[in-house]
Amino acid sequence: MNKYEIIIYWSDDDSSYIAEVPELPGCMADGKTYHEALENVEIIIMEWVDTAKSIGREIPKPRGKRLIYA
Repeated sequence: MNKYEIIIYWSDDDSSYIAEVPELPGCMADGKTYHEALENVEIIIMEWVDTAKSIGREIPKPRGKRLIYA
């Protein structure tokens, strides 16, 4: 199970939902529905981690809930 933070939002430009994983640079996916974007990004997270392992890149530990200061 994924423990990375996922941010999902609607993009008018793309006419789809965008799912981003801030802790994994460049890790994002899209989908026509919220749930499709979530399913797609779960696959991309696994692929990101597998690729990082294969090239010897450090894999960030999930930070959990992000604190936002105003």
